[in-house]
Amino acid sequence: MSQVQRMSRLMVKTLRDDPADAETLSHKLLVRAGYVRRTSAGIWSWLPLGKKVLDNISRVVREEMDAIGAQEVLLPALLPREPYEASGRWEEYGDLLFRLKDRKGGDYLLGPTHEEIFTQVVKDQCASYKDLPVMLYQIQTKYRDEARPRSGVLRGREFQMKDSYSFDTTDEGLAESYALHRAAYQKIFARIGLDFRIVSAVSGAMGGSASEEFLAPAAAGEDTFVDCPACDYAANTEAVTFAAPVVEPVEHGPVEELDTPDTPTIETLAAHLGVPASATLKNLLVKVDGEITAVGVPGDREVDLGKLGEHLAPAVVELVTAEDFVDRPDLVRGYVGPQGLKIRYIADPRVAAGTAWVTGANKPDTHARNVVAGRDFEVDQYLDVVVVEEGDPCPSCGSGLKLDRAIEIGHIFQLGRKYADTFQLDVLGQQGKPVRVTMGSYGIGVSRAVAALAEQSADEQGLCWPKEIAPADVHVVAAGKALQTELALDVSEQLSAAGLRVLVDERPGVSPGVKFTDAELIGVPQILVAGRRSSEGVVELKDRRTGEREELTVAEAIARLTA
Repeated sequence: MSQVQRMSRLMVKTLRDDPADAETLSHKLLVRAGYVRRTSAGIWSWLPLGKKVLDNISRVVREEMDAIGAQEVLLPALLPREPYEASGRWEEYGDLLFRLKDRKGGDYLLGPTHEEIFTQVVKDQCASYKDLPVMLYQIQTKYRDEARPRSGVLRGREFQMKDSYSFDTTDEGLAESYALHRAAYQKIFARIGLDFRIVSAVSGAMGGSASEEFLAPAAAGEDTFVDCPACDYAANTEAVTFAAPVVEPVEHGPVEELDTPDTPTIETLAAHLGVPASATLKNLLVKVDGEITAVGVPGDREVDLGKLGEHLAPAVVELVTAEDFVDRPDLVRGYVGPQGLKIRYIADPRVAAGTAWVTGANKPDTHARNVVAGRDFEVDQYLDVVVVEEGDPCPSCGSGLKLDRAIEIGHIFQLGRKYADTFQLDVLGQQGKPVRVTMGSYGIGVSRAVAALAEQSADEQGLCWPKEIAPADVHVVAAGKALQTELALDVSEQLSAAGLRVLVDERPGVSPGVKFTDAELIGVPQILVAGRRSSEGVVELKDRRTGEREELTVAEAIARLTA
């Protein structure tokens, strides 16, 4: 029997108006409905209703992780510098890492993710192939010093996360552990009621090879992903790759320099010459770990700096500044061309050997025509670096791709032996020789999933939780009079005795209108009203999601809700 939660005793303060700083729907409603409270920028307190939802998601995660044989642990959030320095991530994480010193001057950090520490735990605990495979997980607070925390609990500096790790002696074993997690994630997100997509992704600072994201489509999402209406291809835009175009052999004329005053941009150049932007070659200058590098893309496309950074990680990529041109007379701002450049040249696959371009001539107010890739300049490295656009060809079937916004709710990686190599994680193999362990890493944003659910399921009246994770199964409302309150409390006790989680609004002195508005805002799946026909033993049952209402006797309502 669960305890009936009375609104008169519940610490909840609902608001009629949206918070002034709230931009996303989940931010507005979670604050207005009394689920969370802002403590500082990117730092949130979970109030009783919010904590119930958070715990319900954690419960589902635990059940499905336990079902695949994973074992729960709890590692510290305060971590020493040395393991992260050994892996390189003390520097790679940059300003995202919360760093601190203890009273003796020792360096520590607040953990953003725990690959290093889990690797050390397994190294200490597992000595033989007989100890593996093993899968470990924790649900814990993580920390990232976001430059611009926003959107409520969607992008905070402190957040709840489930991170798990698999340890195997073979690549085949890793693939099996990865598949187990992938299937478990599908069950988790289906159970908590999220609409989600599984998309190909990049590993970023996590390292490793195979990587997939679980995305919840939502207008408030900060991730853009593509999916193909004609096949099952889906990917994060940073993971989309295009094959180099087939270039028919054509005899191009010699390079011809053109007088093009005041045309430092693609738009002004195309207008001056009367050519489409796609016929021009854009050369963006960036610094890769401080070294000036040129990135070439067709003039009608933009360079995706995030994508470029993922390709070149762990190197730091940043745009050049005016000061970078001061001692480089060979780099003419606005008129850079790849021919004759004495710096590294990266190009998109569309800049294939044999393609001819109009591009900078490395002279002020001058461009060049018939500059041919492979003849007049060489590409040091081809990388997919353009911003993906709606209608780009699907890498799988060639149909036009569709762009959508989404919230990242999970990410799984086949890390391989990156961290095992760093910490020399070996076990004694079947042949009596050391075997290097291979790893997988798997994360779910638990607190982020709360916001994602709010974004996907809310309506104009407020939140609308799926039953599995709602703070209660039924919200009983006493319309006001003593008889109605008595009936509401009696029904609540009967429902509780039947095993349902009950929230009852029996607040004295609160108008029925305010109670009904709060019930809609709080978003429990079923609303049971003891109203005008209470003297007849008749109540009204409302489905919060569909809005359907039905008058039932108390016995009928209890039977319906407990069925």
